[in-house]
Amino acid sequence: MQALPCQGCRGLCCGPVPITEKEYKNIQKKVKAMPRKLRDELEKQPRLYGTCMFYDLDRDQCGIHAARPDICRMFGYHKDLVCFRKPELATKEPAPLKQKHIGYLSIDITWKDF
Repeated sequence: MQALPCQGCRGLCCGPVPITEKEYKNIQKKVKAMPRKLRDELEKQPRLYGTCMFYDLDRDQCGIHAARPDICRMFGYHKDLVCFRKPELATKEPAPLKQKHIGYLSIDITWKDF
């Protein structure tokens, strides 16, 4: 599978991010294992409303990449989640919803929840 050209996007495609209960628990584990300095840096970065709170603007990458939600893993490859820089990669049918979402990162679920 060809990689998305994410460098330089500054997280503009990263949000709003709906998550499931299982994803929330995986993210909690990732955040708890994160060095305090990195967590503080991520938490203090200014973001546009709805942009994922885990997108690391300083490093221009996902701050929880290994624990990122399914929607983030599918982005750019499904017809309903098209990357504007590489729309030709979105060849899969619309993304299936596997579990019920419990809320959106940065909107319903914030740093106080971690």
